[in-house]
Amino acid sequence: MNQNEDVRKILIFGEHFWEFYHKQNTKVKDRINWTIKLIKTVERVPEKYLKSIKGTSLYEMRIISGTNIYRIFCFFDKGKIIVVLNGFQKKTQKTPKNKIKLAEKLQKQYYDEQD
Repeated sequence: MNQNEDVRKILIFGEHFWEFYHKQNTKVKDRINWTIKLIKTVERVPEKYLKSIKGTSLYEMRIISGTNIYRIFCFFDKGKIIVVLNGFQKKTQKTPKNKIKLAEKLQKQYYDEQD
């Protein structure tokens, strides 16, 4: 798909995502890039790749590379903009509360800066 066919715009907010991203190996970075491209270009993204987090206005990008699972928090702004916040490697069944709290804090900072 060419650039004109993007359904959504991806915006990286702050440094948390980049700090996470740069620690990953090439294979994981490729999976992250592929997932972001999918979210940018596909009208109806399967829940396997983008799922809402109950009780919040956040979503998580879901990335699997080999036996490792990664999550990247994001949210929608103005409909077609996805704001990417922070990521982590998932090691337990439940998403750690402190990771969600950080994402919520970053989301609030984002909105505060929009005013």
